[in-house]
Amino acid sequence: MKTRIAEKFSTLFATEGEFFASAGRINLIGEHTDYNGGYVFPGAIDKGIMAEIALNGTDKVRAFSLDMDEYVEFGLNEEDKPHQSWACYIFGVCRETIKRGGKVAGFNTVFAGDVPLGAGLSSSAALESTFAYAINELNANGIDKFELAKIGQSTEHNYCGVKCGIMDQFASCFGKEGSLIRLNCKTLEYKYFPFNPEGYRLVLVDSCVKHELASSAYNKRRQSCENAAAAIRKNHPEVEFLSDAKRLWLDEVREEIPQEDFLRAEYVIGEVQRVLDVCDALERGDYETVGEMMYQTHFGLSKLYEVSCEELDFLNKLARKMDVTGSRVMGGGFGGCTINLVKAELYQDFVDTAIQKFTERFGHAPKIYDVVISDGARKLQ
Repeated sequence: MKTRIAEKFSTLFATEGEFFASAGRINLIGEHTDYNGGYVFPGAIDKGIMAEIALNGTDKVRAFSLDMDEYVEFGLNEEDKPHQSWACYIFGVCRETIKRGGKVAGFNTVFAGDVPLGAGLSSSAALESTFAYAINELNANGIDKFELAKIGQSTEHNYCGVKCGIMDQFASCFGKEGSLIRLNCKTLEYKYFPFNPEGYRLVLVDSCVKHELASSAYNKRRQSCENAAAAIRKNHPEVEFLSDAKRLWLDEVREEIPQEDFLRAEYVIGEVQRVLDVCDALERGDYETVGEMMYQTHFGLSKLYEVSCEELDFLNKLARKMDVTGSRVMGGGFGGCTINLVKAELYQDFVDTAIQKFTERFGHAPKIYDVVISDGARKLQ
């Protein structure tokens, strides 16, 4: 990929630049906990975005996307927003840096990526983090990593129309090889945990389906969680988010809230605890417990939060039947991937069987992605 980028950069701009990269991410456990003030447990992966960049002495950005085979040029003022959606991410990062008092000089860039699109691995956060990090370095702005993550998040909010949480950009900026990151979404405190599963492999099985009701269903579940938290708060004023609540406190309001709200809250409170249990298990090197927690999360997402679907439940049941250590739907749900922790000796049989059985059942093959926990945003030598 680096060679292809360098060749195009040289052809377009007749010069050389510096290379920067950032990563997509997985989330091992901690789903739908972010907007409830709970924990998430992401890690950067060995698939991401790479860019060659050089200042060009103008107030214009000249950008070429190798993957889209498209060239765009734009200024740095608010009215200069480009029409191409991929270019809006770069433009947004420039604008959000400027809003924070950072300097952004014009630059030339060619970039490409190997994050599978639509698989829930957050290619957009990888793109934002690559350029946030590069612009910060090239202009010597001295902006810290936390603010770089927020620049990416604000880009989504203000220039791409997505009201996302901080997890994706945080993982892309703070990712560290061989470590997952426990992030408290309420306080933004974080801690690295070792993830070196010798004898195991981490594999994503992408169902290649996305069911349409995802966005409206997401908003509905978020409202259910807020309703449950508000009911609990009447008895326990210290409960700011649902993640602050004890399970016993939820039982106290069971008759006061709709059954649907109760089930959503039951899942979230359980999931917050599962993240902590997984962290404890990793410190002991106990990957069997990690895997069992993943299965419990899938059950909760399927039966209590109701964001799974037939395809994902099929893959999860198949994993359990084949003695896969852990498996669950990853991401918002209603399609996308399962993330699976598989013993190395079972890996090939699991992958081959998943492809065969899924294709027989649903008429198309799933995609398989092996992932390794890797570094986040950085300058390449």
